[in-house]
Amino acid sequence: MKRFLMMVLVVVMAMALLAGCSKPAEEAPATEAPAGEAPAAEQPLEPVTIKLAHVVNEQDGFHIAATKFKEIVEEETEGMYLIEIFPNATLGDERTLLEGMQMGTVDMGVITNGPVANFVEEIAVFELPFLFGSPEEAYRILDGEIGQELLDKLETANLKGLAFAERGFRNLTNSKKSVMTPEDMDGLKIRVMENPVYLDTFKALDANAVPMAWTEALTALQQGTIDGQENPVGVIYTFKLYETQNHLSLTRHTYAPAVIVMGNKLYEELPAEVQVIFKDAAMEAARFERQANADAEAEQLQALKDNGMTVVTPDLKAFKEKITGVYDKYGDQFGDYIGRIQSELQ
Repeated sequence: MKRFLMMVLVVVMAMALLAGCSKPAEEAPATEAPAGEAPAAEQPLEPVTIKLAHVVNEQDGFHIAATKFKEIVEEETEGMYLIEIFPNATLGDERTLLEGMQMGTVDMGVITNGPVANFVEEIAVFELPFLFGSPEEAYRILDGEIGQELLDKLETANLKGLAFAERGFRNLTNSKKSVMTPEDMDGLKIRVMENPVYLDTFKALDANAVPMAWTEALTALQQGTIDGQENPVGVIYTFKLYETQNHLSLTRHTYAPAVIVMGNKLYEELPAEVQVIFKDAAMEAARFERQANADAEAEQLQALKDNGMTVVTPDLKAFKEKITGVYDKYGDQFGDYIGRIQSELQ
């Protein structure tokens, strides 16, 4: 059944009925159709184009999620809602995109969780170092009650969180030396996301943490004004960071979600059935991207090695001991979320 077109037809018929009921008596009656011809049908509604933006390239997991979302929405709405994707930060960095969604100048995007936390600080609880030990632990929380609560809180910032996609477990790269212990990070100038949890985490590890938008970080890495950065393997690979970074340490220090998010005003203007389609499509796209990331990681790691990166796996016990103060600092700020997450994962 073409359920979306049926919905549109019901709306059109209802509008026509209302218009007929309110027609002044003095108006001339409608001309009957010639014998043998069907009455003229109402003109179909024009397709609606939704602009979906992200800051990474077309090989990245964000683009995979965006493309899957586009495919599902366009199929489920019979082409009445079209998704136009803008990759490579063509509409601005992540904070700019979120502000655009608030103002209505950007429709939606796939955005790293870190910048989202500038609008709803509690969502940064997911950025705490070594909170999750595996992707499965992260998915259990993100797709469950806690994750939905935090998505719903975005409405207070005039944003609508549809689902948690994935940036992934973050690892450290730099151009100076292999990092096997926290002491090896002393003095390294490391770009981090513009998020206080990341800043505090890397300060605790004695690095010189530099908050910076990703678009600026790429230039800074090329110019050597920073020594390194931290990101999942997929980002390190798709952005060819081996061209400026010689060393990769698989610290997996933080699991970073991403949010498929749109302006709340735009979401509320969608018909109820389309809202359901958007939410379901976002969740399916998120799961599709997660699997794609998992399938690609081993091959990407090998490619990084083949391109000259030294890849090491540190003993993380010393790293975990160094960051306990980060949990102490944010215990009150994140309310009971830390305890609830830890309890669910036991």
